[in-house]
Amino acid sequence: CEAAHHIYVDGASRGNPGKAGAGAVIKSPDGSIVKKLKKYLNITTNNMAEYQALIIALEAAHSLRIKRIRVLADSELMVKQINGEYRVKSAALRPLYERAVNLLKEFKEAKIEHVYREENSAADALANEAIDGHAG
Repeated sequence: CEAAHHIYVDGASRGNPGKAGAGAVIKSPDGSIVKKLKKYLNITTNNMAEYQALIIALEAAHSLRIKRIRVLADSELMVKQINGEYRVKSAALRPLYERAVNLLKEFKEAKIEHVYREENSAADALANEAIDGHAG
């Protein structure tokens, strides 16, 4: 059984909606960092930023030909929506939700779990760096 890569994702928005960024860290099964991602998202909400972080991370993992993933996110809303525990009521979130779900299906094995913010500091730092890079 092949071990899963761990993918930490986080979105940040200053103002909600406000200047937003997405960050992600892809780690190999042995814990070494395979890739760090960050992207400035302009003005958007926190939930939109969380989903966009997830999408850029899944796209990167896919392009790296990673087959098994365990995604860790501190957005309880996003995790519960993807796991089917919460409905996606927001029309703005729906296309991002659908894109994420379709990307997850392309992996041989994919799980998404909620982690506390303290365990997600690297992805959070990248999301904030993305925003700081566009300060002004």
